[in-house]
Amino acid sequence: MARTTAILALATLAVALAHSASSAPDAQWAATGQALGKSGTIMPGGIYRVGLPRTDLQVTLDGVAIKPTFALGSWVAFSPMGHDAMVMGDLVLTEDEIAPVMKKLKDGGIEITALHNHLLRARPSTLYMHIYGHGQPVALAQSIHDALALSKTPLGDAAAPAGAPPQIDLDTAMIDSTLSAPHGQIAGGVYQIGIPRAETIKENGMTVPPAMGSAEAINFQPMGGGKAAITGDFVLTAKEVTPVQRALLDNGIEVTALHSHMVDEQPRLYFMHFWANDDAAKLAKGLRVALDKVNLKKDDLAKK
Repeated sequence: MARTTAILALATLAVALAHSASSAPDAQWAATGQALGKSGTIMPGGIYRVGLPRTDLQVTLDGVAIKPTFALGSWVAFSPMGHDAMVMGDLVLTEDEIAPVMKKLKDGGIEITALHNHLLRARPSTLYMHIYGHGQPVALAQSIHDALALSKTPLGDAAAPAGAPPQIDLDTAMIDSTLSAPHGQIAGGVYQIGIPRAETIKENGMTVPPAMGSAEAINFQPMGGGKAAITGDFVLTAKEVTPVQRALLDNGIEVTALHSHMVDEQPRLYFMHFWANDDAAKLAKGLRVALDKVNLKKDDLAKK
């Protein structure tokens, strides 16, 4: 009887330990989101990504009112490293927010890896601050929170939308077919598409998965009548920069920026941002020409 009781006790302990181990990442990310001031989503590869759209800003570009999810989407993403994590992100800031946020990030041990424009002619002007850090995830999140508190970036969780799935005034099936891309998602009235590169991208020896900003990003904002505004960025190796630039320009798509986002990634990457406002089918065809110049993951872009 004593032996049976001991065996049952051991079995119960094993189940409890297994449950604790499986729930530990969720608990860690919940605490991380609480420290940051906004909860996120667990993405493929165990990445914890938090979207921080600048819903407080009213930005226009060439007469187009820019939706926050189109080109004003701050985000941070945490990649687990045992009890520690790597964090990367892109913070959308106004000019007067740059200095205080940068100083607070530096004081909190967060590196600034890039600061630049993504768009041209936007009013008010917005800049994009790319960040990197390594350490205990809750501490990293607290440092980022303290910096964002010096900006007007909205924090806190919004109420989950209720009712039917979101709809959008765009032929998304046509876009998917033309790009031969994985099905995108509708977020805040914008159709968002991410297409991974074929290579494994690494920063300081750590893999940088698509959820941490290593995928081609394409956003469509409907303008009515079959038209759309597009923006995003192509993630390119050096030899791809000129062919992609030519393909975009030849198809009426403006190149608005070319720069780095990271400082120690392998292979070395360049990020080419773009903008256009025209017939959605025409723009999709132009984007496809550019995508054909990029070494993309074959499972995510079937060559036609």
